[in-house]
Amino acid sequence: MIIVNNGARDLALRFRYSALWLVAMIIFGMAYSVSPAFSQEQTSQPAASQAKAAEDADEALLKASQNPVADLISVPIQENINPGIAPYGRVQNVISLQPVIPLNLGENWMLITRIIQPIVWQPYPDQKTGGVFGLGDMNPTFFLAPKNPGAVIWGMGPAVVLPTATSQMLGQGKLGLGPSAVVLAQPGAWTVGALVSNVWSVAGSGGRPPVNRMALQYFLVYNLPHDWYLNSSPTITADWRATAGNVWTVPFGMGIGRLVNIGKAPVDFSGTFYGNATTPAGMPTWSMSFQVTLLFPKKQ
Repeated sequence: MIIVNNGARDLALRFRYSALWLVAMIIFGMAYSVSPAFSQEQTSQPAASQAKAAEDADEALLKASQNPVADLISVPIQENINPGIAPYGRVQNVISLQPVIPLNLGENWMLITRIIQPIVWQPYPDQKTGGVFGLGDMNPTFFLAPKNPGAVIWGMGPAVVLPTATSQMLGQGKLGLGPSAVVLAQPGAWTVGALVSNVWSVAGSGGRPPVNRMALQYFLVYNLPHDWYLNSSPTITADWRATAGNVWTVPFGMGIGRLVNIGKAPVDFSGTFYGNATTPAGMPTWSMSFQVTLLFPKKQ
């Protein structure tokens, strides 16, 4: 008789769920591809010119998708699998919807709205089975950015945490506010930069502890031929109110992705694997994620 522990069983279920999720995203992408919102119809140019123009357009679109403050509507849908939650080695699963919407403010400036809405499966920490499924706290961030930046691209603005969680286990129960900034450069085939924010609780349930939390996402991307790319974009977090030894989560690792056209619709697929150099007690020591990003470039 083979005995499978709860962590392994949870992880197997998450893998099965991930496969179904990816199939659903592919089907969704194919349905999205028939939308008239985007067209890549070519003019009556020679075949070589058309191929070169298409290659240049894909390269520009790929680099725009790697820029958090680009003038590009995108909808990343990311699944994060976090195994090994103590004491029973169970698996947390988080799907994040992350629409990014730019708004032109005249000729020189843009307002970029980036919203992160997690949908969470959180196993009970003190039981071998069961858990809570629902919405986590919504995290909108607003970046004021120049419309025509130079070699250094930047944006800054407020970050907000809204207590939208459907369970106390899934959110902080506090309204949070703080500053956020992003800076990056895109020389040649590279995209190099960082996005940082720090949020303090300003209102909310008096029965919940106050919040002072920093998030720093650095990103290092190298674009390969045929719209492939390698990337490393982990998010380092610090809970400044935690006890010593439980402040930092420091992941490291990398992933691979590719921009493809499903019909006439550009879709970015990627997968990453991260190990945690340090993490609060009882939290996962590694994680992996799969992401599908729907891109809505402007008509040419």
